[in-house]
Amino acid sequence: MARADRTDSERGDEQAATLADSATDRGDAVEADEEYEPSFFEDPKRLVQTLLFVALLIVGIYVLLPRIIEDQDASARLAHAEVAWIVVALIFAVAMFAAYVALFRGVVGERVSLRWKDSYDITMAGLAATRLFSAGGAGGIVLTYWALRKAGLPRKETASRMVAFLVLLYAVYMATLLINGILMRTGVFDVPAPPGLTIVPAAIAGGVILVFLAMALIPGDLERRFSSASQEEFWGRAMRRLATVPSTVAVGTREAITYVRDLSRGGLAVLGAVGFWATQIGILWASFNAFGVDVPLAVVVQAFFLGMLANLIPLPGGVGGVDAGLLGAFALFGVSHVFAPVLLYRVLAFWLPIPPGIVAFVQLRKTVKGWEQTRGDADEEGEDSDQDRGADKPLLQKVK
Repeated sequence: MARADRTDSERGDEQAATLADSATDRGDAVEADEEYEPSFFEDPKRLVQTLLFVALLIVGIYVLLPRIIEDQDASARLAHAEVAWIVVALIFAVAMFAAYVALFRGVVGERVSLRWKDSYDITMAGLAATRLFSAGGAGGIVLTYWALRKAGLPRKETASRMVAFLVLLYAVYMATLLINGILMRTGVFDVPAPPGLTIVPAAIAGGVILVFLAMALIPGDLERRFSSASQEEFWGRAMRRLATVPSTVAVGTREAITYVRDLSRGGLAVLGAVGFWATQIGILWASFNAFGVDVPLAVVVQAFFLGMLANLIPLPGGVGGVDAGLLGAFALFGVSHVFAPVLLYRVLAFWLPIPPGIVAFVQLRKTVKGWEQTRGDADEEGEDSDQDRGADKPLLQKVK
């Protein structure tokens, strides 16, 4: 019996030591997380290289490609655009920025007391980072995560809120592909509707939606359920760490579903998600009208979302990939003279956010330093000795 007691005691000591090591690792991760600061726009050499690469892609697409396909007057059409329609497209572009800010504020506003200016700085800086430094939105995700952590949101909640943000945003994308594709293929819209451009994308979008609805059923405490295994061996620890991804996605997806079901709470976020895509389609539609190109709205919507899939190509902001994707999508629908309208759309939707985004990033860094100074003063007064909890306190508010 004494031997068994001693064994139990030794096991308890080992488990305590393992938990202490785990806590230390998490503490180191938190410290590294807090110290990390994106520097997308601080390296002049990197910025110049990126801009040169983008410029070469644009020259290739909008100057060389028209010559190859014998549409040499495509660039010349830019001088004949109707100013009134350009103004309409510009209004849609401004509305796009407002919708993106509304989506962000609708998702995190109930937990972090950010000013509208702070929300604007974070979203615009994120848009600029996405446009120039990564594909699929990764640059904006990195910057937004950093800003929310500096605002005081805990790591897990920051990750789940960002998942909710992305799920809401791309749920509108997938739902539109699904609904518009079915309506086009079934003849509700009297437009060209090849199966590969309508029902096939609709089926894929429906599958993606089902996958995320299924992931919402994953327990949010999946990581904790692997905690006992993590104390035993390497594979257990690895499984516990891997479990954080599906559990975080599940929590974020359920949060996004809650916003849709309870519009009194999530109305601003849902309106922002719908508005972000609707205004981009509005920019593209106005761009076609500016050059007198008549394209049915259903085709504009479908070709836009199909072309935007090229954003997944690992190019800065999808530059080149998205342009070619949009041009190719409209060409498959039999639309001609699309170079000038697509170029105008890309100028307003892609290039326009970059200068204000860089300014917003500079302003955001100043704001973050102010938050850190506030927390430092609070720590000196002894309001909270724990660094992580102290970081969360100044800007966090209760969730009703």
